[in-house]
Amino acid sequence: MEDRDIVELFWRRDEGALHAAADKYGAYCRAVARNVLADEQDAEECLNDAWLHAWNSIPPHRPDSLPGFLARLTRCAALNKWRDARARKRGGGEIALAYEELSECIPGRERPEAALEAAELAALIRGFLGTLADTERRVFLCRYWYFDSIAAIAAQFGFSESKVKSMLFRSRNKLRALLKKEGFFLDD
Repeated sequence: MEDRDIVELFWRRDEGALHAAADKYGAYCRAVARNVLADEQDAEECLNDAWLHAWNSIPPHRPDSLPGFLARLTRCAALNKWRDARARKRGGGEIALAYEELSECIPGRERPEAALEAAELAALIRGFLGTLADTERRVFLCRYWYFDSIAAIAAQFGFSESKVKSMLFRSRNKLRALLKKEGFFLDD
């Protein structure tokens, strides 16, 4: 079934939309949740939360990219579950490593104007991603959007782990330089 047909089912409030979305994008969304949580049962819970959010969001929202929209809902649900679990037990994993790596180039949100800066920051990061070569961008997104491990990224692209680490290091440095130039780092 085509994406526009699935979205149309959502708009008509036809429960078949959930089945069609799950059939077409269930494995993809499950992989997104599993990369964040590393637990099949938790990933399945997040997937169910994502389907519920999709049901509640379409309408009024009509997504331009159904797989991207569903992946974003799944990722948000998984990150919320991860944060809840981390708050309880202060765990680790790939998300903690990825956040730690990015913490060197993403400013904190302690100031009152944080919400406005967050939108500006998101726009700068989107623009930054557009400047990267295709492979660099894909590696960056695998690590910092999908939270893939270094080993998984290396295997996916046929690179050594050290090459992936170097690519990510250089990309983070470029991002940090851009953000510094745009005034996101006042203390440097």
